Amino acid sequence: MSVIKFITPQEVITVRHPILREGKPLESCIFLGDHSAGTFHLGYYENNQLVGVVTLFKKNYGENGGIGYQLRGMAVLQEFQGKQIGRKLVEKAEQIAIQRYGNYVWMNARIVAVGFYEKMGYHKVSNAFDVPGIGNHFTMLKKLQN
Repeated sequence: MSVIKFITPQEVITVRHPILREGKPLESCIFLGDHSAGTFHLGYYENNQLVGVVTLFKKNYGENGGIGYQLRGMAVLQEFQGKQIGRKLVEKAEQIAIQRYGNYVWMNARIVAVGFYEKMGYHKVSNAFDVPGIGNHFTMLKKLQN
């Protein structure tokens, strides 16, 4: 049985670390804003095991009007990738952002994830840029249907 539910910042790290920051200090998985008002964390559980996570920060991007949410820390454990878990997490996060009057979601997506987000309706709004120690990214954005 699978379920998506709200989780704590401490729970998020258990999936963020091995997927997004493998080989780096555990502290590198703690993002500024993880405990801020307006931030929410979602976890995807498969048979009571946390296998996927995503975090949304209430944060505007550029000159976009309305309320923005920044998607960060999207990760699915290696053995569970390719099973639509990431898509389900992002869709649920978008639904919650809409319930909280969000007008758009944006993120700094790794180059390898751009195709995944494009299939979900996101588009690039920046040129490629380097995140030191992590790699090249594009900023991507999707307007929400409220």
